[in-house]
Amino acid sequence: MRRDAGPSAPPPDQPLVMQGMVGRRRVVTAVDGLAQQKGIRVGMPVAKAQILIEGLEVREADPKADDAALGRLSVWALRHYSPLAAPDGLDGLVIDVTGAAHLYGGEAGLVTHVLTQLEDRQITAYAALADSWGAAHALARFGGKSSVIVATGKTAAYIKDLPPEALRLPPDMVEELKLMGFDTIGEIAAQPRAPLTLRFGPELWRRIDMAFGRTPEPIEPVEAPELISVSRLFAEPIGAAETIEKYTRRLTEAICLKLENSGLGARRLDMHYVRVDNRIETISVATARPVRDVKRLSRLLCDKIDTVAPGFGIEKMVLSAPLVETLSVDQVTASFSAPAKPDVAELWDTLSNRYGPERLYRAVPMASDIPERAVKRMPPTSQDRGSLRSSQYRRPPRLFRPPEPVQTLAALPDHPPRAFNWRGQRYSVVCADGPERIKGEWWRTEGEAGKVRDYYILEAESGERFWVFRAGDGVNSDTGSLNWYLHGKFD
Repeated sequence: MRRDAGPSAPPPDQPLVMQGMVGRRRVVTAVDGLAQQKGIRVGMPVAKAQILIEGLEVREADPKADDAALGRLSVWALRHYSPLAAPDGLDGLVIDVTGAAHLYGGEAGLVTHVLTQLEDRQITAYAALADSWGAAHALARFGGKSSVIVATGKTAAYIKDLPPEALRLPPDMVEELKLMGFDTIGEIAAQPRAPLTLRFGPELWRRIDMAFGRTPEPIEPVEAPELISVSRLFAEPIGAAETIEKYTRRLTEAICLKLENSGLGARRLDMHYVRVDNRIETISVATARPVRDVKRLSRLLCDKIDTVAPGFGIEKMVLSAPLVETLSVDQVTASFSAPAKPDVAELWDTLSNRYGPERLYRAVPMASDIPERAVKRMPPTSQDRGSLRSSQYRRPPRLFRPPEPVQTLAALPDHPPRAFNWRGQRYSVVCADGPERIKGEWWRTEGEAGKVRDYYILEAESGERFWVFRAGDGVNSDTGSLNWYLHGKFD
């Protein structure tokens, strides 16, 4: 539950719950952290909650406002993380992040980014990443952790000990299962199907199969009112690649016409292919700048058609532009004599959509003396020129990440090495230049306070030049480990 700051908000140290009507009973519909710590749970009668906590703040729930807020949150997720995002029940959000984790450094980075963004909006959230929607739903609500990431194929091990209510079953079915002695999902899943199906109907095993990933559960993406989109419904399902490409191009023409009428250009397009088995295949393309060129966008989309599995046929196609910007006309050249500047934006878009946006970047110098921090990756269209602070320093074009440890032989602890062993080979040093002392950036982390590195350029008998450093000043262990590392190599 979100606790908004404002004149009507209760004091931070006062427990807060929301109440609603279930039949003729007043029950708790949401609780804050303080109330939860004192034993208040969703579904508890309000009268009992007021007995447990003296002076409990009770306010009326507003389901319509909650639904509207959850819808806005779904649109936000659709624009920033995935073309498949939708509300999950009354208090959740489901996002299909397939193919998006690499943009945030992996699955852990993606989950952290989502939780951080929600926290910045004063929303306390629990996140779970799993193979199926049902498993993620269960772990986010009953896993007991702020974030859970399930390895591919390990779903059963994570959800088998969760209670039956994690399966999104009707409350009366959950109560009956508990009366029969089933306390966990694993106990139910281990039973024969026929007797439980005869008693509870097909819904029980349908939910179990969804949770374990045996049955697909399509996500119906949220539709924003202002979202520019076009669609095509087929009387007969289509499946041939040529037919899919033909209608992909037609929908691209239609959405470009809408963009032109609005004076906008697309930065991202999402194509949803709805199959006859209700599964949705999705492809997304992004551009460095706003675009509404039909040929260019069609080419980007058609390049990804081979990743679409039509199954038994596609009965509907929906093309949407979740990210748009005002499209301004650029002057290609201002003189008849001067040559036009090459426009490489189309090449950038082709390469980034084919191989991934993380593969295409500009290296921009940064204001840092630490070598591994002196360069930052920026989007290719970025106009940031960086800092020239370190431009005069002698640095090898190739750095090792992380620096590789080497065994050295030196005349004195604070002298450059006479020889060193690296990757099983011994190198004799004929000359050395240094040291260049670099101090730790204490304002970034406390662990770097007082730490130093002494860098040397070493030339071996073979003519190769290496960039090595000693962690510390060679005498005091407080300044570093006093070990040697190879950080780079000159061409």
